[in-house]
Amino acid sequence: MRLDKFLWFVRLSPSRSSAQVLAERGIVRINGRRIERAHAPVRVGDLLTLPQGNVIRVIRVEHLPERRGPAPEAQLCYSAITPGADPDTTVMPR
Repeated sequence: MRLDKFLWFVRLSPSRSSAQVLAERGIVRINGRRIERAHAPVRVGDLLTLPQGNVIRVIRVEHLPERRGPAPEAQLCYSAITPGADPDTTVMPR
């Protein structure tokens, strides 16, 4: 699944276009590798590192969503690795 689509589907980004901007800025990492393209593939088991406010958030992809569903459904698609991160906040590109 494309990175921008994943971020939008799991509600880590408020819109797909903002997810594209976030991915293309080069501030998201997949398995420690810096990503500069929105179409980078995301797979089950990948570790995503992305900024969220003043926190750098690390999540593990548990399964790929089929749609942008409600927040409780979206949160089942990943597990938070970063301690103390609030799962209900969204990533806003600057």
